[in-house]
Amino acid sequence: MVVAQVPKLPKLKIESVEFGGLTWYDIERPSETETSYLAQNFPFHPLDLDDVLSKRQRPKIDEYKDYLFMVFHFPVYNKVEKLLTPSQLSVFIGSNYVITLHGGALRPLMRLFRECDTDEECRKEFLTHGPGYLLYRIVDRLVDYCQPIVNKILENMDRIEDEIFAKHRAGTVREISVLRRDIITFRRTIWPMRAVIAGLEPKLKRYIDTDLNVYFGDLIDHTDKIWDSLDECKEVIEALSATFDSMSYNSYNSGIRTLTILATITLPALIVASVYGMNVPLPFEHASHAFLIVGAITLILTLITAWILKRLKII
Repeated sequence: MVVAQVPKLPKLKIESVEFGGLTWYDIERPSETETSYLAQNFPFHPLDLDDVLSKRQRPKIDEYKDYLFMVFHFPVYNKVEKLLTPSQLSVFIGSNYVITLHGGALRPLMRLFRECDTDEECRKEFLTHGPGYLLYRIVDRLVDYCQPIVNKILENMDRIEDEIFAKHRAGTVREISVLRRDIITFRRTIWPMRAVIAGLEPKLKRYIDTDLNVYFGDLIDHTDKIWDSLDECKEVIEALSATFDSMSYNSYNSGIRTLTILATITLPALIVASVYGMNVPLPFEHASHAFLIVGAITLILTLITAWILKRLKII
């Protein structure tokens, strides 16, 4: 008798924490397996589940009768590629659940989930006041995580500024380009997020059992502060780039000027050498001290050229 092999179902990458009737589901690197599970167990629109798997969704809030669907982007520094990239966070929030889906790069979110998973006091603190309060704490953690990245950019700009006016290293132009790229990426990430964060509090009111108006106002202030800092960084890096280009251009001109002066001073010597290199009768060619005579003539012409350049204040 042949026994048919039953295929093994893939393991769901879904972790959960529950307290006081509220469950936080966290899905790291979601795939079609996880979205299929969500489609079977929650009243989510298929387009929202497709957006979860898409990596190019703009930050947004979609409101439905039974739930909210939100997409956030937060900057993450990739140490391997040494560049700043946006990382997407998708969130479903209902009356008794919060579902977060992400690519595994948002460490503050992962740390917060581990704290709630291992510490009962943390579960009591974060999951007691409703799903809206939990989402606020998640977003607040991730926004606060942006400030150290801004501080690092400011430190790098200060270091580059010192290098421009002190060492003028050859690698400075690459550092300026990398820093400018990070600032542009950061700005592109934060700009659409400002509108989403500003619209959180009205949308989450039905999922919060306490007044958090002041807290959401503080969250918006933090986001605006980060944007203002990035705006300042953009202006500073453009100014540093222009300064570096100007100094490089001046240095290049100085080098060309020096070479031109040297070429002009040695021009008589080159003319005399080229003339006496011809196979024609020339003065002093049969003299006993022809080399010294020609050398003296060359030196005199060179000194005269240098004196003329000096009088013209070229050197």
